[in-house]
Amino acid sequence: MPWFVRSKANITEENQKIMPDGLWTKCPSCNEIMYKTDLEESIFTCKKCSYHFRIGTKEYIEILLDENSFTETNENIKSTDALNFVDTKPYPIRIEEGNLKADVNDAITTGIGKIFGREVSFACMNFNFIGGSMGSVVGEKIYRAAKLSTKKKMPFILISASGGARMQESVLSLMQMAKSAAILAELDEAGVPFISILTDPTTGGVTASFAMLGDVNIAEPGALIGFAGPRVIEQTIRKKLPAGFQRAEFLLEHGFIDKIIDRRNMKSELSKIIEWFYN
Repeated sequence: MPWFVRSKANITEENQKIMPDGLWTKCPSCNEIMYKTDLEESIFTCKKCSYHFRIGTKEYIEILLDENSFTETNENIKSTDALNFVDTKPYPIRIEEGNLKADVNDAITTGIGKIFGREVSFACMNFNFIGGSMGSVVGEKIYRAAKLSTKKKMPFILISASGGARMQESVLSLMQMAKSAAILAELDEAGVPFISILTDPTTGGVTASFAMLGDVNIAEPGALIGFAGPRVIEQTIRKKLPAGFQRAEFLLEHGFIDKIIDRRNMKSELSKIIEWFYN
């Protein structure tokens, strides 16, 4: 069995919703019926239409990094309720629910791992934690991960999956746009490569800051990438948007991203890009 095929016990809650108990699952794009094991073996992509199912941080670590090479950093940093914010429920309750749903402390996981033996600083956003929203913890972890890259002269790889800035932290969340951009500028000055991987969805303040600042910006096929959503834009400009607007293929055609890479080829392509920077 391939190394990336995981046991049922390790399947995230999101994947359980996509793939209920049973032998089969249906592709939401082409309606192809697949064995769940076949979907896992194809790294959660449809073998017929190549639709990329949403996956979590644990899956990306297993897919992209060498086996057992990942060591998490700054795992105990947690959000606080500095503004005593309440919408339909108090912010601390939202944080607690996010902890339980995503099994992580916040919307990003960082650490050090290896890609075919090459050490990298690795960060991956957790969409199941309050929609992958960017709060103070996200900004701080990106800052520390990039700082570590600068210190050790190792590539920084960041996977984005986010609905944007976390409004429960108000201006504190918006400040992370400038904070992350500033540390990435330091990384650039140090000559250390930053590779940004945009997955479905990457939107809002995340797109408007670190997600689009890579030396190389890569997207998964079909990923929704943009600032405001298509519906909001249509309501604002009162015009119908082009087909596929804000999808990865549209952005590649118009020069907003550098490359679209199928998840099944992502590790090998990342290795080639990294070695290009160091040769």
